[in-house]
Amino acid sequence: MIVFTLQPYAEWKKAFEVPVYQIIIDVFVNLIFSIFFLELIFFIDKVLNRIIPWTTHPLIRLLIQSIIQIVGVLIIIIVLGIIYLYTLGNPKMKLSESKITQSWYLVIATVLLVLMMGALNTVHYLVTNWKRAAMQAAEYKIKAAESRQLAAETELQALKLQVDPHFVFNNLSVLSELILKDPLLGHAYTENFAKVYKYLLVNSKNKLITLREELKFLHAYLFLIKNRIGEGAVFNINIANAKLSLQIPPATLQLFVENALKYNSTEKGNPLTVEIYSTEDDELVVSNVLLPLLQPTPSTGIGLQNILGRYALLSDRKPVVEVTKETFTVTVPLIK
Repeated sequence: MIVFTLQPYAEWKKAFEVPVYQIIIDVFVNLIFSIFFLELIFFIDKVLNRIIPWTTHPLIRLLIQSIIQIVGVLIIIIVLGIIYLYTLGNPKMKLSESKITQSWYLVIATVLLVLMMGALNTVHYLVTNWKRAAMQAAEYKIKAAESRQLAAETELQALKLQVDPHFVFNNLSVLSELILKDPLLGHAYTENFAKVYKYLLVNSKNKLITLREELKFLHAYLFLIKNRIGEGAVFNINIANAKLSLQIPPATLQLFVENALKYNSTEKGNPLTVEIYSTEDDELVVSNVLLPLLQPTPSTGIGLQNILGRYALLSDRKPVVEVTKETFTVTVPLIK
């Protein structure tokens, strides 16, 4: 087809007017040529892929590959032509001008054919490597996502339910006093203390809990607080019923309340006021007035960072912290 395109008016039909055995020999010779050309293309590509990969210098690679293929084809044509001439042909036979012209067209057609075969092989190589790279990239993304998920799970477990150990000792101390002074109150204190730690143990592996369950836990926790500090703190809770089915990380409210009590004064004459309420935007607000201690407790930021860290792993919406001269307010999103 290529030779016919290059020389459409040549007498190519005469090529089929030879004996059958000659056609068979020609087909066999052409097959040998094709095998040599394919091996040449594969060998050149294999060598150049190591020396000049397509990903580094594509233009230089294309130029060098084309030159080497053309030179290699010409060498093979000359060598095989000589072998054919001295084995199956007649070396003393003189070729006519038309035969020489046809031979040149055949050489040009062969070079073009090899370049086309090389181009197809290159396209196959590039497509195969592109698919392999795409699959590897997809695998890396999956592994990276799995690694991030594992890291997030690990971090989340580390952040969950960090309770101040002083809270445990303080409550045990209060409990021992109440049992001696008021056994009934001590019994109620024990029940609420058990509820608090049962909640922490049961939900230690949960990422989220309904606001309804969180409030039950908070009421038990506040019972302990009120019996520990008396009238030194006032808690106003106003949560819409429609928001109770929404979710937050376990012990979120407890950490905020604990934070407020830790860094503010709780005196009977000037009690600490803590407001807890929901908004129409599916948010929960915890706000307390600022009553600085005479000897301020250094802030570690663990409680607040715990909540911020958990929300960063669980939701796209982030808690908002607002500090003024009079109040400290944290707004956290309720998760559906």
